[in-house]
Amino acid sequence: MMTDDMRSPQRWAFNLTHILNAVCAGTGRFPIDIPSIAKDYSQQLFPNDPITMVKGGSLGRFEGGLFRAPTGKKGWGIIYNSNITSVGRINFTLAHEFGHYLLHRLLYPDGIECSTQDVIKWDSEHGKIESQANDFASTLLMPLDDFREQILSDHKPSLDELGNCADRYNVSLITAILRWLDYTSRRACLVVSRDGYVLWARSSKCALRTKIYFKTSNRPPIPIPSSSLAALRVHIDGSRASIYHKEGVWFPEPCEEQVLFADQYDFTMSLLYFDDVSSQYNYSDSLLNTFN
Repeated sequence: MMTDDMRSPQRWAFNLTHILNAVCAGTGRFPIDIPSIAKDYSQQLFPNDPITMVKGGSLGRFEGGLFRAPTGKKGWGIIYNSNITSVGRINFTLAHEFGHYLLHRLLYPDGIECSTQDVIKWDSEHGKIESQANDFASTLLMPLDDFREQILSDHKPSLDELGNCADRYNVSLITAILRWLDYTSRRACLVVSRDGYVLWARSSKCALRTKIYFKTSNRPPIPIPSSSLAALRVHIDGSRASIYHKEGVWFPEPCEEQVLFADQYDFTMSLLYFDDVSSQYNYSDSLLNTFN
């Protein structure tokens, strides 16, 4: 018999998705009410060790955490940082910590605290358990079959269209973009920057195959291109803009850049779209070193 700590993040999420599809068929399927589901589901599966509390609290620099109940009480609590103002970030953080409960509580009996990077960076290099918790949260909150109905795999969505998906699933825009990058057949890359440098980036599978990516782990800071929209904040009226760049701005080939200046969160998002065919561009090792 498969025990709770032997299931994959996707398996846990798929099981819950089948339940929600049956219970919420037709109406009220999205967004998912994580606090209620976390408490009800954990009580059914693990009545002696359930989630009994989900609430906001003072967590300092942490985004959220999974905490063991005080001595004399049973179960666990999920707490998100009450200073977070984005309901989408809160919802994903709750799902992330719910994933930790299902996947990791036996390995970490004293609980887990998660930083913003733990919750945002969907990168296996960042840490196995954090990547697993993010995989669970994204699969549960944004099932691919439903997401594909909103945006076809070969469609080039605008930030507004991706924002509509973020609203549907009650997640942040970054989270919705990352989920779209999981399945799109287009070549695209999300670059998150601050103060003129790349914080982290994520490419679609098709983009990766054609060497469209940034390596940021354990490397010197990478400056964003001076002629990119991300670098021209003072010259742009409003929080969003788009432009078609010639080759050599972001990468050796042309691309469209859609930018969002998230001033309240102190970062900039650049969503880069590339043409379907890149065989005419020669990514030499010396040129790649300029961008990677």
